[in-house]
Order: sequence, then C-alpha cells, then structure tokens
Amino acid sequence: MDLVAVDIGGTHARFVIASVATDGAINLGEPETLHTRDHASFQTAWEDFRERQGGSLPPRVSLSVAGPVGGDVIRFTNNPWIIRPALMEAKLGVEKWTIVNDFAAVAHAVARAPDEQFLRLTGPDRPLAADGTISVLGPGTGLGVAHLWRSGRGEYRVTATEGGHIDFAPLDSIEDAILAHFRRSHTRVSIERVVSGPAIGPIRRVLAAMEGKAVTEEDDVTLWTRGLEDRDSLAAAAVDRFCLSLGSVAGDIALAQGGFGGVVIAGGLGYRLRDHLPHSGFAERFRAKGRFAELMAAIPVKLIIHPQPGLFGAAAAFAAEHGVAA
Repeated sequence: MDLVAVDIGGTHARFVIASVATDGAINLGEPETLHTRDHASFQTAWEDFRERQGGSLPPRVSLSVAGPVGGDVIRFTNNPWIIRPALMEAKLGVEKWTIVNDFAAVAHAVARAPDEQFLRLTGPDRPLAADGTISVLGPGTGLGVAHLWRSGRGEYRVTATEGGHIDFAPLDSIEDAILAHFRRSHTRVSIERVVSGPAIGPIRRVLAAMEGKAVTEEDDVTLWTRGLEDRDSLAAAAVDRFCLSLGSVAGDIALAQGGFGGVVIAGGLGYRLRDHLPHSGFAERFRAKGRFAELMAAIPVKLIIHPQPGLFGAAAAFAAEHGVAA
C-alpha cells in the first residue's frame, strides 16, 4: 500500500511517497522539502508536490501537523496555513487520510524504529522499555511533546499533548534573568519560549547584558551555527544554557507523564545538538529533581537519529489507524 506522508512544521513541509507492507514494515521514498512561506496554503503545496511526482499521487495521505488536531478547522501553532478535514477528499482527491499532531507522529516513529535508530544521551545503556510510558519531546520552531504507552505485547498507544506550553520554571539566577527578559514581551512565559530554536537570540542577549556587552542582531540559524562551532563565545554560552534548560524540561516532562520507560529527544534542533548534548549539562539537569534524582538516573534518555521521524511516524500513524499490522 502506498500513501503520501506529509510532515508540516512552522518553517517546512516535507512530503514523501511511503509504502506500508502487509506486515507493517514502512519504507520511505525520497522526501521533498517545501518552505511553508513559499505557498499560500497546504493545497497549493500539495499541488506543487504532485507536479514534482509527475502529476499523480496515491489516494491516501497521512498528515503530521504542528498544532492541535480535531475539530472542523486545523490551525498551526507557528504557520498561517489551515486545513479543513471535511474537504480533504474534494480538495486533494484522496480516499483515506489520517491527521496527527507532529509529535504524536514522532511518538509513532519511536514506537516502530529499531534500537539502532537511537543515540544514548544519559541514563542506563539499554533499550527503551517494551512496556510502560515513554516521553517524547523536541525543540524546533516550537517545542513538541507527546507520550507513548507500550503494552509489553507489541501494542502501543500515542497521546499528543501541548506540553510545550506549560510554564517555564527557572532554576538559577541566569534563568531568572532569561525569564525576566521574556516577561517584557509575554505576560506568561512557556517552556517553548526558552527551549526552541528562536530562543537562541534572546538567551544570547541576556548573557551579553549580564556582561555589559552590546551584540548585533543576527538570525537564528547563524547564531546556532556560530555557537555550535564555538566561533562566538556568547552564542556558544547560549547553546550551553539552552542544553541545561532542555535537560530540566525533559526531566519535568518525564515526571509529569510517568515516562520512566524512557525519554526520547527529537526535533530538527534536537538532532543538530546530537554531538553537543552528551557533553553538556543536559544530563545533570535531567537528574536534578531532588528526592527523585535516583529515579531519574534510572531512566534511559535517547535521541532519535532517524533522518525523517516525522514522515516515518506519519506513515506509521496511518498504518495504525487503518489496521495495517505493526
């Protein structure tokens, strides 16, 4: 069975033709990445992809979308597009479809990906639990959060959440200053403000102000590149501070969800940090939960390194909804 899998984020929309075998095995073709800003709507992006595929597509689609799903109109958290599920057949010419939250799709990918698709970050060096709850989160344009429950018998369930919008809790004077900076623009500061790609600029500005330095404004991609390559000391310090906050947030999510079977970091930025996170303060902050420090140290924390977890997960979500075996 072939279908179109689509992963729509705040910046990019990724399309691919996926095949799902009768035993549930999933294979992806060559993905196409389109910029959301270059298309007025999802329909025009779909038509662009269709033309790139020679003018026809399979009559099945699975959408992974960056925002809440359900209801008559789906709106994106960091993207002006809207999708009306009732018009999918008429507008796209499809017969079957699945629509899931983007991090629910990533959780589906976590459920089906083999062990070699995960990189250990901290905790015991063992696979994710075959039964119990696994927390999944990751920074990108925003901060996605979901969780995965495994039965121990090969069955699983995924729940999408809006955990990226819980309140940010600072743990030291630098994070107090970061919170104060964001409060000048936002009455309520969520963890997504601090633990997502666009946070690198504000964090760097706060650190510069603490040292009495002036900094020029630069785009996020440049700052991440210079920070990760250690070509800008303030940007590098901002990357380190980001990793600390991500560790704290990941530990909080695991406690809130009961994600003691494992925690998985995903997202485009999570993948970009794959060489930095294991050597940052991420692990110490993840474990720093007072009387629960021993419990936290026993949780395997991993990074999913599948090249397209959103697309793979969208296809897996379609297979789960439409009865194709795992």
